[in-house]
Amino acid sequence: MNYQKYIEIRADKRFGRPCLKGTRISVYDVLNWLSNGMTKEEIMSDFEELTEERINACLAFAADKERRLKVAS
Repeated sequence: MNYQKYIEIRADKRFGRPCLKGTRISVYDVLNWLSNGMTKEEIMSDFEELTEERINACLAFAADKERRLKVAS
């Protein structure tokens, strides 16, 4: 998935945290809701600007960030 289509990092928005374009919702917010047991459907119901594609972009962003971490030796 090309998450860059949905996620931006701007110094003037949420202290430079990655956010969904056109919103103040951060990737962290979405991941936190999912990790606390909310379903995609519940999140989309609470936040009309979110779609399944945008939620998946947050997951893809996190997976890519994890993949890029270097293992300390």
